[in-house]
Formats: sequence, C-alpha cells, structure tokens
Amino acid sequence: MRMNAVITGASRGIGKAIAKIFALNVYDLVLVSKNETHLLNTVQEFEKDFPDITIKAQAFDLSKKEAVLLCGEWINNNTDTVDVLVNNAGTFLPGNVIDETDGTLEAMMQTNVYSAYYLTKTLVPKMIAQRNGHIFNLCSIAGLQAYPNGGSYSISKFALMGYTKNLRHELREHGVKVTAVIPGAVYTDSWAGFIAPERIMEAEDVAKMVYAASRLSPQAVVEDIVLRPQLGDL
Repeated sequence: MRMNAVITGASRGIGKAIAKIFALNVYDLVLVSKNETHLLNTVQEFEKDFPDITIKAQAFDLSKKEAVLLCGEWINNNTDTVDVLVNNAGTFLPGNVIDETDGTLEAMMQTNVYSAYYLTKTLVPKMIAQRNGHIFNLCSIAGLQAYPNGGSYSISKFALMGYTKNLRHELREHGVKVTAVIPGAVYTDSWAGFIAPERIMEAEDVAKMVYAASRLSPQAVVEDIVLRPQLGDL
C-alpha cells in the first residue's frame, strides 16, 4: 500500500516543492491551500507529471479554527493512513512589536501556530493507531532569534518551536516522529523582485531535507533541520 503525504500551504513555494518531491517518490498526496485557483493549478500540473499517484486536494482557510477542524475531518475521511504530515501553512506581516498594527499578533498566531496545533490534534489519533508517521512543522530562523521587523511573526515562530518540542516529547513512545524545519530566507514569490535568487536558498533545498529526514529507520529521528543561505542570513 502506498503512503500518503498531507501538506498544507501546498500550492506554491516550499509547500509545493515538498509535495513535488514526495510525488517523485510515489507518495499519494493530500494537498491543502487557501487559494483554490493556485491549488487547482498545482493539482493539474502534478496530475500531468505524476500520473501514477493519487492526488486529493481541497481549499481551506487555515487561519480560522473552524476551517482547520473541517480540513482535518476531510483528511481523515479521505485517507486510510497519514504517513507524513507537513504543517506548512503560514503568513508573514512585517513590523515591530512596539508599533505594529493591532491584531497582527492574533493573525500570526492563528495561521502560523493554531493551524498546526488543531490540524495535528485532529489527525494524530490515526498516526498513533498506526504506530508510525512523521510530522514536519515549518518553523523559521525567526523562531531561534529576534531580528529587525520580525515582530509578531517571530513570536509566532518561537511558539511553533515550543509546540513542536512538546509534541515530539508526547509522541515518541507512540512511534510518531516530529521534526522542526527551520529555514532561513528561501526564494519564493514573496521575494521576487526584491533580491537576487542566488543570494538565498531554493524551495527545493528545504524539500530535499524534509524528504531525506522522512526516510530514516524507525529508531532514528532528525529533531531539527536548520538551513541557512551560504552567505548568511539577511
């Protein structure tokens, strides 16, 4: 039986790159994204490039708890197993804690932390019953150290790191692995026109590391994947 990779924020950037590498290695895909048009375009591209796998996709706005719970229910109803879960959905609003717009912290926490928390909580009983599976939480260098204009984004990523550490501790006796993926700057659409692509990392760099970590023996886990541009952080 083929394995299933569930990926949020899957229609562009890092999420799409991760979905692609699992498709290349003949995983069936369950893809979630907020933007339905981008998601459908990704599905059409993958169906053409990977005709031998099954792709299920649905648009959900994971900044809303109700949508996260519906998403988890949809995934549970459409998969026999959850072998890989990549919590990649996220958003970034620049600013400083002392002067950012009211509501920025709530927006960052809802998308960057609560989506991973509630989706994982919905799916993890299936993984515990399987006694296997691997959860990847897309954290950030911003969750290791403060930086200018990081504000609430950095706070949310510190929180996601803490959640990941607790989840790892709770699930290790159940055979479920948990990995924090901690990239520095990666060239995606948000960087287009602002910086030379060769200055920062490629989304495929992150995808390769995630896939490699997923292939270890059951008794080994990569707890943290830290990637930085060769020339250093911005």
